[in-house]
Amino acid sequence: RQVRTDVGTGAGHRRGGRTSVTRIALPDLAAMGAFGAAIADRLRPGDVVALSGGLGAGKTTLARAILRTLGHEGEVPSPSFAIIEIYESPGVRLPVVHADFYRLERPQDVEELGLDDYRSGAVLLAEWPEHAGGFAQEPACLSITLEMPQEKSEPARIAIVEPGTDWLGRMPCP
Repeated sequence: RQVRTDVGTGAGHRRGGRTSVTRIALPDLAAMGAFGAAIADRLRPGDVVALSGGLGAGKTTLARAILRTLGHEGEVPSPSFAIIEIYESPGVRLPVVHADFYRLERPQDVEELGLDDYRSGAVLLAEWPEHAGGFAQEPACLSITLEMPQEKSEPARIAIVEPGTDWLGRMPCP
C-alpha cells in the first residue's frame, strides 16, 4: 500500500528542492527486495540514496537489494567497520560507494575519508547519512527513512521516501 503526501510551499518546493513525501509499506523481505530493485533500475551516476532509520530497520538489507539488482553477485558486507565499501564494473552496472556513517563522531570526519574522491561518477548508498552531515540538500538525493512498526497492530515496516528534484519523474514508486 502506498500513500503519497504532497508537501511544500510556494512553487511546490521546500528545503533542498524537495517536493513530496511518499510512504511505502514493506511487509516482508520480498517487498524490500522489490523496492530495492525499483530504486536500482532508476539510478544514475551521481545519485545518492540516503538510508536512515534505527538499528535493525533494514538499511543494509535495502542496500543489498539495490546492489544485487545492479549486478553484484557476491556477499555484501555491512560497511559498519570499514565505513566504505566500493563496487565497480564489471561486477555492477554502475560504480557504487556503499558507506555506513554510524561510527563517525562528527560530520567533518567525512573529509578525512576522502568520500568526494570515491563519489566521482558513482552512486552513493549512504547509511546513517545524518552522521555525515546529511545529503538531502543535494538534488540527486533520494532520502529514505525506514520505520519499524511501533505496535503489533501496525502492518509493516514503512519507507518514507523524499526525492530531490533530480528524482522527479523517476521515483521508484507511483
